[in-house]
Amino acid sequence: MKTESPRWFKSSYSGNGGQCIEWAPAVASTGVVPVRDSKDPHGPALAFSAPSWHSFVAGVKEGGFRAA
Repeated sequence: MKTESPRWFKSSYSGNGGQCIEWAPAVASTGVVPVRDSKDPHGPALAFSAPSWHSFVAGVKEGGFRAA
């Protein structure tokens, strides 16, 4: 069985400020969504369950994580 590397994405709203994350949506079909720091692509990735990731994204879209 061949294992392919995930294809990583970051938000189109991301600038070059260095505070971005990347996620790999294709892996979400396994029930796990990996998320990593875009500045350290060879570093560790956090693994979230697909429902947890979708809840987080929905919260961001609703404005639940605005800067103080």
